[in-house]
Amino acid sequence: MIEISYKNPTTITIKNSDKKEINFTFEDKKVFLEDFDVSHPGEYEKSGNLLEVKEYTDLLFYKFLIDGKHMCIVTSDSFELKEEIVSFFGDVDILIIIGTKDAVKIFENIEAKVVVPYGEGKDIFLNTLGQHPEAIKMHKV
Repeated sequence: MIEISYKNPTTITIKNSDKKEINFTFEDKKVFLEDFDVSHPGEYEKSGNLLEVKEYTDLLFYKFLIDGKHMCIVTSDSFELKEEIVSFFGDVDILIIIGTKDAVKIFENIEAKVVVPYGEGKDIFLNTLGQHPEAIKMHKV
């Protein structure tokens, strides 16, 4: 079971079934596997969590395999959706994406099963999808 919660107002924490943490700070758009900074393109593995970081149009995109679920973090809405990046995402169970009106198009193309918008515009993102925002402390997938 994966737990997704806010560690503080600018950090999302993802915990796997072994309670190993992945932290995403959206002020500086960095991801940490426990305390290991993975803000460079490449493939990583720590505590059973697999991660691939791809650089595309000077932006970093993160793809994880956690407890059998595929999760992606999209840190921007200012890139063109081309086959190269869509194929990188593949089949997405959980999508963490910047909460803007423009990010809705990205979400619709990725077709994730669960979406977690972040940032000041997350309510706009959800309203654009016809959803009513409701704050919760933690979500288990």
